[in-house]
Amino acid sequence: MRRFAASLTLAAAALVLAAFAQPQWRWDLPPGVAPPAVPADNPMSAAKVELGRRLFYDGDLSADGTVGCFNCHGQHRGFTESNAVHPGVKGAPGRRNAMMLGNVAYLSALTWADPTQRTLETQVLTPLMGEHPVEMGMKGQEAELVRRLSADACYRRQFAEAFPGEAGAIDPPHVAKAIAAFERTLVSFGSDYDKGVLSEAAKRGQGVFAKAGCATCHAGRLFTDADAADPLTAFHRIEPADAADPGLSEITGKAQDTGRFRTPSLRNVALSSPYLHDGSARTLADAIRRHEGASDIGDAQMADLTAFLGALTDQGFVTDPKLGLPKTRCGKPL
Repeated sequence: MRRFAASLTLAAAALVLAAFAQPQWRWDLPPGVAPPAVPADNPMSAAKVELGRRLFYDGDLSADGTVGCFNCHGQHRGFTESNAVHPGVKGAPGRRNAMMLGNVAYLSALTWADPTQRTLETQVLTPLMGEHPVEMGMKGQEAELVRRLSADACYRRQFAEAFPGEAGAIDPPHVAKAIAAFERTLVSFGSDYDKGVLSEAAKRGQGVFAKAGCATCHAGRLFTDADAADPLTAFHRIEPADAADPGLSEITGKAQDTGRFRTPSLRNVALSSPYLHDGSARTLADAIRRHEGASDIGDAQMADLTAFLGALTDQGFVTDPKLGLPKTRCGKPL
């Protein structure tokens, strides 16, 4: 009898574990591209990614319901936007240009000027709760955020499916985990450059890119050095420092870091105007000429160089419906 009871206990435990188990995430990556690192405490699952996608496109994550992640990171622009800077809730002044999110999970330096932001889970909380600047404005309103999400039956179901081992907890850390999981799926390696289909102008521009030393900072497959193990190597000064924004020195306290900002990736860069940390460059040519030493690039070479940069656009990435605004919620049309 004891043996039978023990068998029942083991069977019950197996059923519980099976209920909590989630299918392993299947990465849809081109040959030769490894998946990004995933924290042990935030494994990928389809349920979590879908929850994160819905949260990414939900303005209710902001204090007044007007600002969602998507407002500053629009898919059709490579997950950035057309404003130089974006105001926060209730017109709070923005501070820096929104960075593109393509391939963000591969990076060690995640923001323009803060190398201490090392994980997507931590970084998500900055626009959500931050006060310098105020973006979504939920600092001090954590209970209201929980109330809003918990009042939605579909959200309750989605959190339970995404975090089955944590009783479907609904709180800011789990919101951040879900959005981070979705952001890890923003992988972009399907441009004409990746396919080896370059126009003659783009081929010439690739030569200009190499000769001008652009790859010193815009390096490797990601076209940025922000994927290095040491995030501090990704911050550079490309022109004389602007007193209006101290850049990296705001974090390090070192005068030599004034005006140093993170190297942005150039993938999908042709879609992401305006450029630079303050959005003050309206065109690619303008942004390039703002770099010290770029005066040697003539007009014809500039046209070829911008043609090459245009070949880094991944149309599949910016039109993929799996990354866009959800059309259903818990199986029902919105």
